[in-house]
Amino acid sequence: MLVVEDEIIILMMIEGMLSDLGCSSVVSASSIAKALTLVGGQQFDLALLDVNLGGRDSVPVAEALARHGVPFVYCTGNRADNNAKGDLDRPVLRKPFSAEELAAALSRLIQADYST
Repeated sequence: MLVVEDEIIILMMIEGMLSDLGCSSVVSASSIAKALTLVGGQQFDLALLDVNLGGRDSVPVAEALARHGVPFVYCTGNRADNNAKGDLDRPVLRKPFSAEELAAALSRLIQADYST
């Protein structure tokens, strides 16, 4: 699983939740450049993507994930953000979120078909 998050405390919280949910491998990126490198060089089953990375919109990462067929959930603390970034329509987790909300979002993501 790829987690793209630039706030270390939030990243640590997410990693803990994923571990509790049984996720065996979590790779993280805190910038658009690192995320793009990881997406281009590794295969991921799922991803969590912060909408805003260091003041920049994460659409390039979302587009790369979509090209590589990686299902993902947007994460945001900004209530103004919606779930239609660019031309992509993906689920959104509002920060702060609980482990139960994360589990539900990942479950819906696994069941959904975003290949089209």
